[in-house]
Order: sequence, then C-alpha cells, then structure tokens
Amino acid sequence: MSLVLVRCFRKEMDAVEDSSTFGLPPAKAQMRARFSWGLVLLLSVLAYGSHAPLIGLCKVDGRVPFSSSSVVVLVELAKLVSSVLLLTCDRSPLASSGAISVRSALPFAVPASLYAVNNNLVVHMQHHMDPVTFQVLSNLKIAATAAAFSLLLRQRLPMLKWLALFLLMVAGACHAGALRGQPGEVEPAVHAHLYITPWGAVAITAYCSISGLSAVYTEWALKSQPLSLNLQNLFLYTFGVAVNSIMHAASSPVSFFEGYSAWVAVIIATQALNGLLMSIVMKYNNNITRLFIISCSMLVNAILSVLLFNLQLTPLFIVAVGLICTAIHLYYRVR
Repeated sequence: MSLVLVRCFRKEMDAVEDSSTFGLPPAKAQMRARFSWGLVLLLSVLAYGSHAPLIGLCKVDGRVPFSSSSVVVLVELAKLVSSVLLLTCDRSPLASSGAISVRSALPFAVPASLYAVNNNLVVHMQHHMDPVTFQVLSNLKIAATAAAFSLLLRQRLPMLKWLALFLLMVAGACHAGALRGQPGEVEPAVHAHLYITPWGAVAITAYCSISGLSAVYTEWALKSQPLSLNLQNLFLYTFGVAVNSIMHAASSPVSFFEGYSAWVAVIIATQALNGLLMSIVMKYNNNITRLFIISCSMLVNAILSVLLFNLQLTPLFIVAVGLICTAIHLYYRVR
C-alpha cells in the first residue's frame, strides 16, 4: 500500500525543488527527490498507524495510566527542540535571523490553539459516546478537511475526487469493525451497544470541523510565507508548547510523569516525528495527501494490532483495503 501511495505522488515529487539536488544530473536529482518523498510518505504512514497500538501497550488493567495532556506537551516540546536543531543546520537565507518577526510568527498561534482544543476535546468526548461510534463518526473530518481545502484555499475538487474522499470515509468506518478478539482472548474494550448523547453529537461535529479548519489553516500559513520550514515549525511548536502547557495545568489532576514507561517515550518520539513529517507534506504538497496517509495508516494499525494483541482481521479489513485502493485510483488515476 505504501508503494502505491508513493506512486500516487510522482508528479508532486517531480515538482518539489530540493536544494540538496543542485549540481546533480537531472536523472539523479529526480531520483533523489522521489526517494526522499517516498521515505517521508512511508515513515508518516508507519508513525501515524503505530499510535493506537503503542497506547495499547501502555495500558495497565485496561486503562491508560498517564496523563494524555502531559504527553501532548512533551510531543510538542520534542518537535520544538528538533526544529531548533534543524534550523541551526539550515544555511538557507529563508532561515536567517532577519526572517524572524512577530508578524511572521503570529499566524501559527491559531493552529496551535485549535490543535490544543481538539486534543482535549477528544478526551471529553469519550464520556458521551462509545469507542466504535467515535471511530466511525470521526471520519467526518475527511469531509471537513476537503471542504475547508476547497473553500478556503480555493482548490476546486471535481466530483470524481469527492467520490474518492467519500470512499476514504467509508473505509474508515469499515476499519472500526476490522478487528476482533480470538476465541478465548479478551475482546477489545467496546460498549455492548452503540450510543451517542446530544452533547456527544455537538462535540464530534466541533471536533471534525476544528480538525479540518486547523489542518487547512496550517497549510495556508506554511505556504503563504517565503520562510524556511524549520523556522515556521519553530513558530508553530513554540505556540504549541505554550498553549498545551496551559491546557495541561488547567485540566490534569495527576502529576506530570505519573504512569510513564518506556513505551510512552516511544509514543513521544514517533508522534514528534509524525508531526514534523506532516509539516513537510503540507508545506510541499497538500492536506489531501495527508488524508490518504491517514487512511493508509489504518492498515498499519490493524496489522500491528494483530501482531501485538492476538486480534483477528475480519472481512471488513479486506473491504477497507479495497476502498482505499479504489480511492487512490480515482483521485490520482493510478493504475
């Protein structure tokens, strides 16, 4: 699936100008650009898809023992430190200290705040709907992102591409039923029946809308300024650390490092890597590519769950794979 995804973006890869390829023959430069993009896409799928299984490895007696808001703070801090280190190695004039200004930094306060709101909203929503309902309805953020992408960035999507994105939503819904416990094993923790409260309906609508808006706004902010991506990440994650630290201090009843383990450190590292890779995707490609990465990561999630938790794949997994492949074909015309 990852190889298919790489093939999808061949035109985009060729269009990205990588300063590290200057002086190389065109064929070698093109090969290096394709390899770089392929690596970005592959690592993004793996990092995104490993998140839920890694959280499962952290659970004690079926519960997550640590504060999720403290982990978010450390993920933002890891991304900030990485951005600083990358910036010190960046010799581009777009990364010079003269490019730093309040005017260029302030736009990144908006997505940082929206991401922080959504991170906390996810936690509270779990009390107003069952996990399966949340997993199914959260796929509406695909439609929200596509709508914001089309309206705010004025990127018109033809009906065939809307159909492809609809198939991604259906694939996400199928993924909710793609796994089951083996005979004699403990079933995944789900409620005996599907339900959602009125507040849950409002919350999931807000969550999907904020998710789409924040992603598209971030893409606009990254592309609207002729600045180094490392410098822009410095702005974004500085606000991210500040806002999420405030959120944690205001909402978390447990100590910062309570319940931490080696697996938590792995989660922080992989999610920091994922955030940095997604910023590359949004800077040099677009949010639709990001949606396809997220959809492909569901397959990684399912396979890791089978390997780590002795779960079984259901026929819905095959349906999800088929829908994602069909969506890729319809959107990018890959054969």
